[in-house]
Amino acid sequence: MTTSLELQAIRKHYGAVQALGGVNLSVAPGSRTAIVGPSGSGKTTLLRIIAGFEAPDAGRVTLGGRQLADGPASVPAHERGIGYVPQDGALFPHLTIEGNVGFGLPRNMPKPQRAERIAELMDMVALDTAMLARRPHELSGGQQQRVALARALAQRPRLMLLDEPFSALDTGLRASTRKAVAQLLGAAGITTILVTHDQAEALSFADQVAVMRGGLLVQAGRPRDLYLRPRDAAVAGFLGDSIVLPAQLGGGWADCALGRVAVNDSARQGAARIMLRPEQLQVAEVPAEAAAHGAQDGACYGAVTDTDFGGSVCVLSVRLLRGTGAAAAPTPSAGWDEPLLVHSTGLHAPALGAMVRITVAGQAHVFSA
Repeated sequence: MTTSLELQAIRKHYGAVQALGGVNLSVAPGSRTAIVGPSGSGKTTLLRIIAGFEAPDAGRVTLGGRQLADGPASVPAHERGIGYVPQDGALFPHLTIEGNVGFGLPRNMPKPQRAERIAELMDMVALDTAMLARRPHELSGGQQQRVALARALAQRPRLMLLDEPFSALDTGLRASTRKAVAQLLGAAGITTILVTHDQAEALSFADQVAVMRGGLLVQAGRPRDLYLRPRDAAVAGFLGDSIVLPAQLGGGWADCALGRVAVNDSARQGAARIMLRPEQLQVAEVPAEAAAHGAQDGACYGAVTDTDFGGSVCVLSVRLLRGTGAAAAPTPSAGWDEPLLVHSTGLHAPALGAMVRITVAGQAHVFSA
């Protein structure tokens, strides 16, 4: 399959500041890619270069076999056939919804065809044509974003760029709007790139997630792969809560502060760092005397030192009890004293101060370095 979008060694400086340090990224036709990273990582600059709002200092941008940029030599934005939806929708307040949606249509289009196309676009984004006579301020935030999407779709773009378009919406509306937009773009077969600072949004929306840091693309791949097998601790932490422990590897197992844990790399030997997600730790409340005998059975016990109730999920901070698990052995994890984050169901979460037995589900991920 030929890639719909190809970025090769994209570089951009603003004075002495490097915004992009040589980014390579391939995006398959009809797929959805989410670009994530902390503020200042270069993700918005990269999106603007793809859109044609800015030109790279060096590197190539190719879409569907057509070269859009080769260093500063760049095809103008209006000639690229790319749709763009900014964070605030950027609707024209003085125009009706009909005027906003139809803004991207040819001016010489006959009125009957124009009206038919606008009605078709409204249907695509699940909006009632009765709204066409309204002004943007008379619509909800979610409706405004759908109008902005309809306007971007009017030109039948080959590529759609979404610059944090859901960030201003309420939590529930944000999730439903994101899902509706993903379904719409997927059904239309439009290649899409989403820039967001929301990790959960990126993981749920995209077929491919690209993580940026310091102007570089540090890892790209399927959401599940990046979440479970991040390249390093920084990527792991950016994509969600993580537990990183020193360990001693051997035969597909790791001896660490949690005892002996299965790992996803049977070839590695010796000292390494491993990662677990909080949902992989399972806790069961036990009597205090059971925890006191932890050193004898080799099990791992801890005390709940903090709880953060979030409804369906409760985040627990658990401090390991000394002398339990592998912490009593002379391994790199000996003396581990950091609290562990554990995700528990809100219904059955242990109380503050409770003693718990800790077990690990699945395999820990071994960082490459």
